[in-house]
Amino acid sequence: MLFAAACAPAVDDTNINVDITAAALQAQGAVDAYGASARESAPVVIAETDAPNTAAPVAVKVPAPLAPPPPGTPGGLPDDRTPLSEARFAPDSAQAAANVVQSYYALIGERKYREAFALRDGTVVGPKTADAFAADFARYSEYHANIGGPSAIDAGAGQRNVTVPVQIYARMKQSKAPVYQIGSVTLHRTDVDGASAEQRRWHIRTIMLKAAPRG
Repeated sequence: MLFAAACAPAVDDTNINVDITAAALQAQGAVDAYGASARESAPVVIAETDAPNTAAPVAVKVPAPLAPPPPGTPGGLPDDRTPLSEARFAPDSAQAAANVVQSYYALIGERKYREAFALRDGTVVGPKTADAFAADFARYSEYHANIGGPSAIDAGAGQRNVTVPVQIYARMKQSKAPVYQIGSVTLHRTDVDGASAEQRRWHIRTIMLKAAPRG
């Protein structure tokens, strides 16, 4: 018996090629779409940087300038309008005594405490050593004085005294509080035979100060 050979159906290669190419393009598009989606959905990370200091500046309270009362007002020096002679004064004159007071307070203002201490004699009430004197004035951040005209020389038995009005205006170092005082400084010298050169110089003997009235 003769059998007829079975013939397989013919396959169209053209359709197969087209389907593979389309599938590859479709797959590539899906990959690209996934990558774009992943990039869009990924969290955004911002690198930390040193932020500028935006803290508000701290206000520093500056004390008001010292303002001593003017002459002729409460707390001020006497309103003595008598002009002082600008001629060279003698070492034993009242003006020389006033100059010692002026030098004394100028040295304190410049913190030259030992030099100022040397202008006092041993009878002045207060610190008895240069170190104690310096420590006493170290409490102030600034220390100033206005000097008035000296009195006439009070002479007797070879002893000479002159009183000089003084006005203090200063500031405490820690509290920043102003200090206003009014008073006088009395100076002494000896003018007798046999007195030493040191005894013949004007020295500060007493300092009388009190709180100056304000207003």
